[in-house]
Order: sequence, then C-alpha cells, then structure tokens
Amino acid sequence: MKPAPAVTLWWVLLLASRLGATRKGSPEEASFYYGTFPLGFSWGVGSSAFQTEGAWDQDGKGPSIWDAFTHSGKGKVLGDETADVACNGYYKVQEDIMLLRELQVNHYRFSLSWPRLLPTGVRGDHVNEKGIKFYSDFIDALLKSNITPIVTLHHWDLPQLLQVKYGGWQNVSMTNYFSDYANLCFEAFGDRVKHWVTFSDPWAHAQAWHSYNNTWRSKQQGLVGISLNCEWGEPVDISNPKDIEAAERYLQFCLGWFANPVYAGDYPQVMKESIGRKSAEQGLDMSRLPVFSLQEKSYIKGTSDFLGLGHFTTRYITERNSSSRQGPSYQNDRDLLELVDPNWPDMGSQQLSSVPWGLRRLLNFAQTQYGDPPIYVMENGAPQKLHCTQLCDKWRIQYLKGYINEMLKAIKDGANIKGYTSWSLLDKFEWEKGYSERYGFYYVEFKNRNKPRYPKASVQYYKKIITANGFPNPREVESWYFKALETCSVNNQMLAAEPLLSHMQMATEIVVPTVCTLCVLIAAVLLMLLLRSQS
Repeated sequence: MKPAPAVTLWWVLLLASRLGATRKGSPEEASFYYGTFPLGFSWGVGSSAFQTEGAWDQDGKGPSIWDAFTHSGKGKVLGDETADVACNGYYKVQEDIMLLRELQVNHYRFSLSWPRLLPTGVRGDHVNEKGIKFYSDFIDALLKSNITPIVTLHHWDLPQLLQVKYGGWQNVSMTNYFSDYANLCFEAFGDRVKHWVTFSDPWAHAQAWHSYNNTWRSKQQGLVGISLNCEWGEPVDISNPKDIEAAERYLQFCLGWFANPVYAGDYPQVMKESIGRKSAEQGLDMSRLPVFSLQEKSYIKGTSDFLGLGHFTTRYITERNSSSRQGPSYQNDRDLLELVDPNWPDMGSQQLSSVPWGLRRLLNFAQTQYGDPPIYVMENGAPQKLHCTQLCDKWRIQYLKGYINEMLKAIKDGANIKGYTSWSLLDKFEWEKGYSERYGFYYVEFKNRNKPRYPKASVQYYKKIITANGFPNPREVESWYFKALETCSVNNQMLAAEPLLSHMQMATEIVVPTVCTLCVLIAAVLLMLLLRSQS
C-alpha cells in the first residue's frame, strides 16, 4: 500500500527542515581545485549499441528484449518511441568517428549487440558474420584514429529468444550462453580490444572473467572488469547513528550488492542481515538472498582487473521509522528514505540533481572498501532539459566542471583513478523515456531521416579539459566557458534552419529525379522524331 500524498509531503517537509538544521556545505565541497590529472589519464565518451545503432532487423540481427518491449504496444515508452532507427549509428560509423576525433578523446566506450552477433543468443545456432565484420571494421577505424576501444559485452539488450526460451537471467543456464558469447567476442576482437567490461551480474561476470583469464589473457594481454552504477548516499544527520547506518545500507544495497562478491567473495553483511530479518518477518524459513557456497565464493572473488563506476547524482538518506505494508522488494529491504535537497541544481530530469561532491565521496568509498582497485569512471553526465533544443548547454558545462574537479580531488586524496568516460557522445534512445532526455555532446535531429548531429557548447569545453589534462589556472579555465558559448550561437542558427533544409532536401530528392526522368523521355521522343524525319 502506497502512502497517501499528504503523508509523503509531510515527510519531505520534515526531512527538509532536518536538512536545514543539520547540514552545511563544507569549505572543501565549495572550493575549486586547480591542477592536472596524472600522466596517461584516459579521457573518453560512451554509448551503447541499442541506444544508438538502429538497424534493428538489418544484416541478420536478431531481436533483443528491448526490441520486443518497445514493439509490444502503446504506453511502454514515453511517446511510444522505439530504437528501430535511433541515431542511425549502424550506417554513420565514419561520421561518428569524426566526432570522436573532434573531441580529441583517448578512448570510446561502446557496447556490442549480442543479438547482432548471435541472432538467437546461442553460439551453436548461428554466428552472424555481418555483425562480426561491422564491429571489426569499427574497432579498426577507432584504432586508426588513435582511439582506444573500451568494449561492453552486455548493455541490457539480451537476445529475445533467450528470454522466451529460458526466462532470461533468472535461469542459471544463461551463464553458459553468456560465456560462449564472451568467448566469441574475445576470439573475434581480443587481438585489438584490451579493455573489456562485462556487465552488472557477478556470477555470469565471473565465468566470463575466468574464460578470458584461462584462455585469452596470455595471448592478448587485456583487462576484464565490471561496471556498476551507484549514486552517493549521504546521511541526513551526520551526528545520528541511525542515519549513518541507513546511508551505509543504501551504498551496500546499491554498489556492494555486486562489488562485494567480486572483491570479497560474498554479499555485504548488512544485506544478509537486513534481507534475512525481513524474510523471517514474512514467515519464510530461509533468506530470500541466495547463499554462495564456498566453491562459488572462491570462484567469484577476485574476478575483476578494474572497477568501473557509473555515477550521476547524490541522495540524502535517513532511516525509515514506519514499516512498509508492501510486499518483499529491493526498496523495502533497505529500510530507508531518500531525499533530494531542493537547493541542488535541477538538471532537467526528475531523478538527477547536480551534486559534484558526491562523486568524490563515492570514489573514496570504493577505494577503501574494495582494497585500492584501479577505477574507471564509466558513466557520468547530465541530460539536456526537457523539450529544449538549445545548443548552448551551460548546465552541462557546469556539471562537467564540477564533477571532473571532484574526481581530481579524489585522485589527490589517493584514489587510483585511471580514466573518465563522459555520458554520452550523442543524444540517443533513453530506454523508457524515449527521446525526451538528451545526454549527448552532440544534438541529434531525430525528426530528420538522416539524423544529423550538431555540436553543443559542451563539446568545446570538454575538449579544453582533455587538451589541458585538467584545470591549469583560473584565468584559462574561465576563458574556456566563454569561448565554448561563442561557438554554439552559429550552430543554433544551423539547427533553427534544419526544417527548411529538410524540406529542401526532400524537394531535391523528389524534383531532381523527376526532372531528369522527364529530360530523358523528352530526349528519347526528340530522337525518335529526328530518326523518322531522316528516314
């Protein structure tokens, strides 16, 4: 049973008053640190196959669970949109590599489409050679441009036939199918790809890691890691032990759920205790949280060469004082409430506020919690405000500046951070939100059949950070902002003229062939008349 709106509002007002009474921004949070990143620090941008490629049924690709979901009827996705075409990235590889070169990134994180490589999901059924060639050519083109590929094996687009036939990831046999798929990728691309990201599932992840470690590592000398998304959870009242415990539960349920088995061999203790207690209250004889055997613990522990972290925002956390009447769920097992400070800058999404200091705290937490692993920030970014076609994205520039600077502070603290991937290269299909949120450095005109890309002001700003490898001095950093905004005004004019250009293009596509055809027909008639007159 959901709480009544009035009760929810009362909680928000109460917690907001507690925030005002107990929280004050520290000077360290407010200060800006000028300096540069370590030599060899890797700068990049990212994307995923389903969100950008399109060509959902072309060149032998099989359907994914997201193809099936978006095609299953109205109301599933905002605006009833699909990713059938998306950014048309499957046909615009060279153009998008030019954008990467313009940004001057060191690496590009992208995912492979499992159903594009294995249409049924099963290697023994059929390997789609056109899919192999597409990604092979793409990787070659990146390397030719001196851009390192960081490849994700699975970014949510599970082959639909595996879902229908086996029930998807709930079936333990899926680990074998994923391992077969991973080995195909290692075999086909591992001679050139040296950074692999599996996905957020510790058991299937472990099997893929062992496959690489046992079969491919000695030949290919690459790295296999896992990437986990988590927001920072800050106690509402840092003097209240209950709030501190609630914030710890938030982080362990979010990050520790997958990271702890990989780095320590088991689920976090707080998860085991909380879910065990909830299970007993529900009359169950055993915990709903699975128990790893000693063999499984040993098999999973240590199966990550680096830790990838995705992070976008922060939440204030407090203990939930009233028990929920709802049934078992991830939310209820945590026994906590999340609060967004109304003073945090709104980034145009209901779930996302700009809170840069949360990234530093998360990075330091992961560093100490998991034994000083090499860390790559794999996803971090801000959406364009809803229904806004403004290319002068000042809010994204401020977000980038703040979050990247807090990452620099974390390195100063001692965190072993190797690289940063800003999310994302292009505006793209945003899952159940369709095309309503735009995370890209490049604006995509989805209404145009050719899906043209337009650079936002943040392109110039991020490029300056990359070139300087950080923030050299106040005067230079301030000049970046104004120079970035100068360039976007011209691009805005081009974008405003896009409808007219589209109509002209359509007219050209229709009129020119028609006129040419008429000219040919007239010439043929005149030729016939000429021949007749001569005869």
